[in-house]
Amino acid sequence: MNAISSFIYNALEWITRLAYLNLLWIFFTLLGGVIFGFFPSTTSMFAIVRDWLKGETEIPLFSTFWKHFKEEFMKSNLLGVLVTLIIVIIGLDIIYIQSTNSDLLTWTYLPLFAFMLLFIMFLFYLFPSFVHFNLKLGQVIKNSFFIMLINPITTLLIFLCLLPFFYLISLLPAIGIIFGGSVYAFISMRFSLHAFQKVSDKQEALKVSSEL
Repeated sequence: MNAISSFIYNALEWITRLAYLNLLWIFFTLLGGVIFGFFPSTTSMFAIVRDWLKGETEIPLFSTFWKHFKEEFMKSNLLGVLVTLIIVIIGLDIIYIQSTNSDLLTWTYLPLFAFMLLFIMFLFYLFPSFVHFNLKLGQVIKNSFFIMLINPITTLLIFLCLLPFFYLISLLPAIGIIFGGSVYAFISMRFSLHAFQKVSDKQEALKVSSEL
């Protein structure tokens, strides 16, 4: 097999993997009645992408997904309650500001937009942190926020990779149905693992220097 054939084969293999994973994400989300299925399904998807990126590409996809879904069902739904609560608060703030014809409230758009942007960047690391670290929920949230703050370049790269992808989805919505969740998970997990490694290297360097 020459280099071109090998490249095409690998590309098609990854396309198939991502499409199948996205299908499982949708299926298990529906299996949980959407409300109770979305977050366990999402964390399961991220866990599998993490395995892939660490070289475990031959894992049985359906059974592994189901295993993560069952094991993290309660914990991921607790996480979902917190995330949903923040989204609802943001949404209510926007509705209130738009429904109030007061010039005094127009200045709140800027801090609200800043908070929304911060929250989106925080979400980039939330699910990767959830599946990568064996931490309690509160520690997962603090860890995600901390990693977001100290990795502005990585966060920017995630943005730059996701923006054209979501633009493509806006033009061709079918791509979102086939690849939307899995590609998002792949991009954010890929850069998150790099950020996690940087933090780990810094911690190791500090540990070594303190022992000298």
